[in-house]
Amino acid sequence: MATDRASGGSVGLSTQAVHGGEPRIKESNAIVTPIIQSATYTFADTREIADHFEGRIEREEYGRYGNPTQRVAERKLAVLEGAEDGLLFASGMAAITTTLFAMLSKGAHVVVTDDAYRRTRQFLNQVLRRYGVEVSTVPAGDYQRMEEAVRQTTRLIFSESPTNPYNRILDLERVAEIGRRHRVKTVIDSTFATPINQRPIEFGIDLVIHSGTKYLGGHNDLLAGVVLGSADLVGAIRDLQGVMGAVPDPFAAYLLIRGIKTLALRVARQNDNAQRLAEFLEKHPKVARVHYAGLSSHPEHAIAVRQMHGYGGVVSFEVHGDLGDASRLVDACKLPRIAPSLGGVESLIEQPALMSFYELTTEERLQVGIKDTLVRYSVGVEDADDLIADLGQALERV
Repeated sequence: MATDRASGGSVGLSTQAVHGGEPRIKESNAIVTPIIQSATYTFADTREIADHFEGRIEREEYGRYGNPTQRVAERKLAVLEGAEDGLLFASGMAAITTTLFAMLSKGAHVVVTDDAYRRTRQFLNQVLRRYGVEVSTVPAGDYQRMEEAVRQTTRLIFSESPTNPYNRILDLERVAEIGRRHRVKTVIDSTFATPINQRPIEFGIDLVIHSGTKYLGGHNDLLAGVVLGSADLVGAIRDLQGVMGAVPDPFAAYLLIRGIKTLALRVARQNDNAQRLAEFLEKHPKVARVHYAGLSSHPEHAIAVRQMHGYGGVVSFEVHGDLGDASRLVDACKLPRIAPSLGGVESLIEQPALMSFYELTTEERLQVGIKDTLVRYSVGVEDADDLIADLGQALERV
């Protein structure tokens, strides 16, 4: 249950998704949060400038430092995640890169898991290494290797849960405990889970990141990212965002607020649809393996049961055969669209070997854990029976 700070009572996450972070009386008595489409903000006189900079009043100054519509989205997400503060960005990667830049410097060391999003690992290993940041990559779920990788210079442990694309589940309490014991901050990308299914801060994680483009927005029509955590940590990242400028525009913030209002409803449907698809696929003779935490066969199913309220809307699976067999399956599906991304109301399907790792050879893809026969299915809110029937006819082509 989430806490309603305004009333002091305890209300559900769906209620918070609708009302959390928003004032009861809004500008012009509008029922929805208005879009404040302004790049700059006027001051009544020079005294107000001094009051602003000396902290006696809170107000907007310039669009790169924040926007009233953006602030509402941040407050709403902070309430949902159980965080003290939140900071919105122009994209999920902007949230990740700015957070890493804010928390790391030359000589610092980061521990990252091998199943983290490939662009995150690329930024760490290719970009930050040029600035003197050292990176150790450890297998997801190997907590002994994770702890052994920690050094005196380690500043962050970074992972995601569930991971992309194999839906690995990290034991968040163990990760947080390793971080606390070594005085290292922990960061979890929780995009696949959403605050409806999982709230890492409750397990001791310091910072949570989401790509708002995915489930939070929910309609494949915006780009956004958010980092959530303590006021001190988020405040330090906010200072750097004001310099780097990776800010969301007010209309994207408005769309994000609108999307969040139905987040609990959409995620509940996607959880149910994905569970049914995973169970169907696990029994199909042309499917070699299914990666979904809601299945008892998943290696971290027990952890997921303990720390999640639902298992998400992404089902990854491997078909028997080769790259061509997986492609025939994808091409034969009639309901899901072939596209990157995930979390929208429309089902999407892709082969990671082609969509995200096309430039690599089969051998190079296997080195980073991507099989040619792997298919990632982002389940939407369509009728599960229709999705299963469509997937069944497509599997006959394999």
